[in-house]
Amino acid sequence: MILYLNGIFVGLLILANIVAVKLFSIGSWVMLPAAVIIYIFTYPIIDVIVEVYGKKEARRTVNAGLIMQILALIFITITINLPAAPIFNDQESFQTILNGSFRVIIASLISYVVSQNLDVFVFNKLKTIHGQKKLWLRNNASTMLSQLLDTTIFITIAFYGTMSIAVLGSLILTQYVFKFFASMATTPIVYLLVNLIRKQETVVSMQKETLVK
Repeated sequence: MILYLNGIFVGLLILANIVAVKLFSIGSWVMLPAAVIIYIFTYPIIDVIVEVYGKKEARRTVNAGLIMQILALIFITITINLPAAPIFNDQESFQTILNGSFRVIIASLISYVVSQNLDVFVFNKLKTIHGQKKLWLRNNASTMLSQLLDTTIFITIAFYGTMSIAVLGSLILTQYVFKFFASMATTPIVYLLVNLIRKQETVVSMQKETLVK
């Protein structure tokens, strides 16, 4: 099961980076990058990995995600700079969609490394205290703290100096409020996945004992 979780986690990261250039609005006052719709689901996956497989395995997943994002950036850059065929008339659109600014990319990578590792650390600390009880608490506490740091770091690095401090603060606040409630909504997913994995591991363990006998 860990292989599936790793694959989904890395896939979501790459998808989030691809769709990040689109902005969408909620009403007339909240403007968000489309990536947040995908990125918020990476945190429950990491929490499930820490809960079932431990901190070390979760850190490996985070590192794998970082490596794949860097590789994706390298290969996207290569494909953008390949000479376009005469019949390919969408080079400009292709470049616009896939080629984010260097500053935004750096902001994304730094915020990812800091926030995901913080999520693993906080979740594991709370698990050490509570054992298998209060999964909802460590899931939400670790995710919400990590999301706050992720949002603050990303927006500050990506946009500082391009807009006023007040606008930066408003952008951080509105994005975090959205992520806060979205993260709460993913708590049932964490419970579902943890229960499914533990049931599967119990079945596998029983099958092994039967074979041994």
